[in-house]
Amino acid sequence: MLRYATIPVTPFQQNCSIVWDEASGDAAIIDPGGDLDRLLARVEKLGLHLRQIWLTHAHIDHAGGTGELASRLAIPIIGPHAADKFWIDMLAQQSLMFGLAPAQPFTPTRWLHDHDTVELAGHRLNVRHCPGHTPGHVVFHSPEIKRAFVGDVLFAGSIGRTDLPQGDHATLINSITERLWPMGDDTVFIPGHGPESSFGQERESNPFVGGT
Repeated sequence: MLRYATIPVTPFQQNCSIVWDEASGDAAIIDPGGDLDRLLARVEKLGLHLRQIWLTHAHIDHAGGTGELASRLAIPIIGPHAADKFWIDMLAQQSLMFGLAPAQPFTPTRWLHDHDTVELAGHRLNVRHCPGHTPGHVVFHSPEIKRAFVGDVLFAGSIGRTDLPQGDHATLINSITERLWPMGDDTVFIPGHGPESSFGQERESNPFVGGT
């Protein structure tokens, strides 16, 4: 059985998720933006073995702790799509912009593409490239547990901002309607900030994409 826990980190309260196989305890961490000691304490408390880092995109609140965590544990960094390389290259600048400690630079072990998969202890999650918030944003979808880890593409009652470099509103709306909605109304999504919701709920009531 695939399980997950979500821990808000950094002053941005970014939802970092730990995903793990219940039988083996093998785990991946999605978007370790910071507060690494707290995240690792949760991993230890759950009795897990952290094997991989998965990134939805490379904004500082999602990727800021990635380089240090990968270095500490000698684990691979999977994602995002290569179109976010310029955001990774700008991590030091992003740190300064928000008054944060300098983020350790990194190069992903593997860039992701639309329709790729990531695997953890026999569990397979589908990867969808969902640009708009950033050009290289990806989403991880587990049909097994009907969950999607969507980063900053979609929120409960809102959508990702598109006013940052290489953001695009029309592209984001298309990503949501063409790539998220087909995952099914009963799929629950874990956004990058705020509470969980379902695609069905957002299709019905979200003021930005409701009725699409």
